[in-house]
Amino acid sequence: MEVNLAILRGINVSGQKKIQMAGLKELFEEAGFKKVVTFIQSGNVVFENHHVLSAELPKFIEQKIKERYNFDVPVITRTVAEMGNLINQNPLLEDESLDQDKLHVTFLAELPAPEYLVKIEPTLYNPDKFRIQGKAVFLFCPNGYGNTKLTNTFFERKLKVTATTRNWRTVNELFRIMKAYEPAG
Repeated sequence: MEVNLAILRGINVSGQKKIQMAGLKELFEEAGFKKVVTFIQSGNVVFENHHVLSAELPKFIEQKIKERYNFDVPVITRTVAEMGNLINQNPLLEDESLDQDKLHVTFLAELPAPEYLVKIEPTLYNPDKFRIQGKAVFLFCPNGYGNTKLTNTFFERKLKVTATTRNWRTVNELFRIMKAYEPAG
């Protein structure tokens, strides 16, 4: 058994690709996942996975969504360990003066190729700041995420990988939900 997080890209935005969380929970349960919990309308699902290999999980969920809703939704998954590492290794937290309400994480579906990483210069996007580590982009947007050029589309175009962003508070709450699945001890 493995606890996973599925993060859906681009649902319930401006009336597009509408998926109610009750319906999404039902879809996951029908797909054989256990202890399914959804969190906010942007498409975050924590669940126990007993039967799908981790590497196949995003495509499996994408197919189930396509079958049910007849539209494509990119899905990114993370394990408890991956989420713990992400939270513990946020390089932007080293600057204690940064307002944590302005922190975000852009989740990447896979590691970006080195030839794309070298083409992005973080200092060109001030006052916004970002650091790319593994399959995550840590963002600080002092004027709000709605006012930054560092969007999912920006990183998808530059890094050639699927991306979706969550605010720092949501990331921490998702990890808390995931940790609650683990036995005490």
